[in-house]
Amino acid sequence: MISLEDYLWVRVLSFTEIKAFRKFLPMFDRVLVERLAAETMSKGGIMLPEKAQGKVLQATVVAVGPGSTNQKGYLTPMSVKIGETVLLPEYGGTKVNLEDKEYFLFRDADILGKYVE
Repeated sequence: MISLEDYLWVRVLSFTEIKAFRKFLPMFDRVLVERLAAETMSKGGIMLPEKAQGKVLQATVVAVGPGSTNQKGYLTPMSVKIGETVLLPEYGGTKVNLEDKEYFLFRDADILGKYVE
């Protein structure tokens, strides 16, 4: 394990991190996600009203913080990476509006799982 001080001194953002989000970098164990679009049409081809669409619990990770520190000061790495699709809890998260888009900020431990291909 490396200490948080070492991590902060040597961390260089990758091109995808910089390209994905330039104006906001989550702190500590926070994860910034963009919810996937809701289904607007049923399988039978009927347009669904907004109330019938339900809450979307899947999202794409846009930015991640460096991780949290344990009692000894060592950095605990994040469990998700930029670009991964994750499953969110039904409630929670902090709404963040950036660049005319709606994002949500969650703690790493609040994310229920990630989808693997």
